[in-house]
Amino acid sequence: MSLIKSISGIRGTIGGPAGAGLTPVDIVKFTYAYCVKMRERLPHPDGRPYKVVVGRDGRLSGEMVEQLVCGTLVACGVDVIKAGYASTPTTEMAVTFSGADGGIILTASHNPRQWNALKLLNENGEFLNDEQGRAILECAESDDFDFADVDSLGHITEHDFTEEHLDAVLSLEYVDAQAIRSAGFKVVLDAVNSVGGIIMPRLLERLGVECVQLNCEVSGDFAHNPEPIPANLKDLCNAVVEHKADLGISVDPDVDRLALICENGEPFVEENTLVSVADYVLERAAADGVECLDTVSNLSSSRGLRDVTEKHGGTYRASAVGEVNVTTLMHQSGALIGGEGNGGVIYPASHYGRDAMVGVALFLSKLARSKTSVSALKASLPHYCIVKNRIDLSDKALIDKILDTVKDRFAHEKVNTIDGVKIDFEAERKWVHLRRSNTEPIIRIYAEAPSEEEAQALACQIKSIAESIISR
Repeated sequence: MSLIKSISGIRGTIGGPAGAGLTPVDIVKFTYAYCVKMRERLPHPDGRPYKVVVGRDGRLSGEMVEQLVCGTLVACGVDVIKAGYASTPTTEMAVTFSGADGGIILTASHNPRQWNALKLLNENGEFLNDEQGRAILECAESDDFDFADVDSLGHITEHDFTEEHLDAVLSLEYVDAQAIRSAGFKVVLDAVNSVGGIIMPRLLERLGVECVQLNCEVSGDFAHNPEPIPANLKDLCNAVVEHKADLGISVDPDVDRLALICENGEPFVEENTLVSVADYVLERAAADGVECLDTVSNLSSSRGLRDVTEKHGGTYRASAVGEVNVTTLMHQSGALIGGEGNGGVIYPASHYGRDAMVGVALFLSKLARSKTSVSALKASLPHYCIVKNRIDLSDKALIDKILDTVKDRFAHEKVNTIDGVKIDFEAERKWVHLRRSNTEPIIRIYAEAPSEEEAQALACQIKSIAESIISR
């Protein structure tokens, strides 16, 4: 597998020859480039040292990558605050907690155990924008290194930010800790052998929730495919029923995505994570007289967020796919809440980043105050089904032709072209979104409708159009 470079960082598999994945050379080059561009972006006229927070998930290569990153930062004359095992949202918040100039998260998120990555943060603990990310990619390719002399090397300190993160979550206005404690909830937690096994049980304990732990040892040897989707959570579903729990909770290795399981062992559906939490926050905010009740998610996320937003009198907006695109639009619109349909809740009252701890605390607040079951709560939400498909191409040149054809074919519908082509069939409450892959000759197809049959039929219709172009 080759190295994958993007504006948010680099990722790849560990091991093998140069060019085959994420190597020590790549790690040094990109860490160095990050330092160069950080200094250009944030000049220190007073000469004070730069500080960068480094946190990592629990995967097997984490310690090795951490040593390379921290050593390179020190060699660049940058002081390191080593957060050790830390979730992605913890590292993001640690940047602002410590007044650092940036942060580097060592995680490949939901990718399998052989993967790792460097995710790059600005001084606000948010992902770099497109321009900043591209500048780092260009700098890394220059191979022009100039390290600090022996008297100007950086220093390493260690700090665990877990409790500070949890304090911040529990202090959020709409986290009703008293109602949660009174409800006496019992949950089963699957932390897939990564840092969720450290922070999530502490959060649940502080909320008075009984927690049955599943795969909570931080070994990095993931017990199953770490992406928190139903196909990978069968053991959690069974455990919820076996332990007669009120809820199942699953997080990915860096704890920015949240998937839930109903008390009957059925998936809550990851798209419903954001929809349900947003519905709760919007309801509370509307009752408090908050004026801005706006929300944001990406184009491939469920229409359910739009439905609950409009129900409470707010305005929904859609961004291009990618967390930085969501947060950018949230900043611009002053959105109350937003996120991504993969279980990523972004709540600006906490910080501009996906955070499973925030998602759990707000969801449990909604559940406790509603005095109902998770399955009943699910039934109360707008009902949609999303299907995901793809078109494999032998020629990348066909991608634009297919996208243009689909756009023209459905020009009479609501069309959005900020990220591929999305066709919104308003009257039928369904949509289809076509996006090109950044790394392969592939078009990804996402379709949503009130039923799975309708969504599949829509996806098949689009594939049929594409296949007719390919066969010419």
